[in-house]
Amino acid sequence: MPKPASPTADPPNPAMRRERDSMGEIEVPADRMWGAQTQRSLHHFSIGGDRMPREIYHAYGIIKQAAARVNQRAGRLDAARAEAVARAAAEAVDGQLDGEFPLFVWQTGSGTQTNMNVNEVLAHRAAQLAPGAGTIHPNDHVNLAQSSNDTFPTATHIAAVLQLQRRLLPALEALAAAIEAKSAAWMDVVKIGRTHLQDAVPLTVGQEWSGYAAQLRANIGHIRAALPALRELAAGGTAVGTGLNSPPEFAAQIAAEIAALTGEAFVTAPNKFAALAGADATVAASGAVRGAAAALAKIANDIRFLGSGPRCGLGELLLPANEPGSSIMPGKVNPTQCEAMLMVCAQVIGEDAIIAGAAAQGNFELNTMRPLIAFNFLHATGILADAARNFRVFCIEGIELNRERIGELVQRSLMLVTALTPAIGYDKAATIAHDALERNQTLREAAIASGWISGEDFDRIVVPKDLTHPR
Repeated sequence: MPKPASPTADPPNPAMRRERDSMGEIEVPADRMWGAQTQRSLHHFSIGGDRMPREIYHAYGIIKQAAARVNQRAGRLDAARAEAVARAAAEAVDGQLDGEFPLFVWQTGSGTQTNMNVNEVLAHRAAQLAPGAGTIHPNDHVNLAQSSNDTFPTATHIAAVLQLQRRLLPALEALAAAIEAKSAAWMDVVKIGRTHLQDAVPLTVGQEWSGYAAQLRANIGHIRAALPALRELAAGGTAVGTGLNSPPEFAAQIAAEIAALTGEAFVTAPNKFAALAGADATVAASGAVRGAAAALAKIANDIRFLGSGPRCGLGELLLPANEPGSSIMPGKVNPTQCEAMLMVCAQVIGEDAIIAGAAAQGNFELNTMRPLIAFNFLHATGILADAARNFRVFCIEGIELNRERIGELVQRSLMLVTALTPAIGYDKAATIAHDALERNQTLREAAIASGWISGEDFDRIVVPKDLTHPR
């Protein structure tokens, strides 16, 4: 009777390689630089489609580059390994390694998987760049004197500062300047004011738009005021804020190195326990961004209402026609940039609430909602920057005035009667306005019919342009 064939092991899969961590071995795609911990995270945290923002990884590249240099100067990391890690980290900063950072937002609340993803990729890439440097270990070399608990909040602060400085603030500044230019050009165009959605006394178009610009400028100032706290870095606090396993001067030195790499005035946080356990600086910055969103929502709403029509609305503004507005109504053009801005503002306000709620969940020595905070802050500031740019380019800069319509509405307004109050008193002025409305008369006709004021005096007193400033 023939013997059964002896079992044979499956042939190795050339598309995979085996990596080891403290949990044992796991297969990793052979063409990827990440290691075992990244692969485990992809398996255990495959939640939704939200990936960790690339800005966090670029910020991590800055951290790892700075750490390698500081550790080398301290004699804790040899020159060959330090240079290799720094070179690999520089590639991460430039976005060359973005494809190696696949992790989901929804992971360990400290961001440990993201930190280890960076450590593994940079160790692998550093070994490729300097094959003669010897083994480069993700923890022992790339993560030297660091913890996820201090590097993730540090990465969040770096990414937040760079996003505000390089994207959001320039976009808001350019938008404010465009609004100011319109305000200056239209400062002498008298229009009817509105309060409670009802007719009010006149002002000029330029005055109205100066309010928009002032709102935006004030909120830009609030965002800038939040930057100093964001420039305080947790790096050097390591696991719980004590700085265990880092040299005494590491915190100050890595902050200085990060400042040199970015051109931003980053400093070490004065209290690492607060820096690890709290997220107050991000909450404050998010609140300032929310304020800008609230102002932009007001501006966008005003503009779409003032541009309503073209024949049956207010029709004071002529908005740029960017694309067809309806799939069924030919020739319709909608205030699409205003609508997009309003949706973005609603999203930003909602994400601010998420950030505040997540920041309130710090427990003891660590906040374990760091990925949620980072994701929402970077998403909110990114879309608001893009919306501000588009709103300026595709709406604000192309807006024109319907001067004929503006003039018509001024002449029809009953609230010009307010100018008569000093001459005849509030009650008589109110009666004239009421009579004009009831009898479908002009304000001038009703005033003369009242017998309380002559046509000559009415014309002298009720001059719309004179009503746009104190008198």
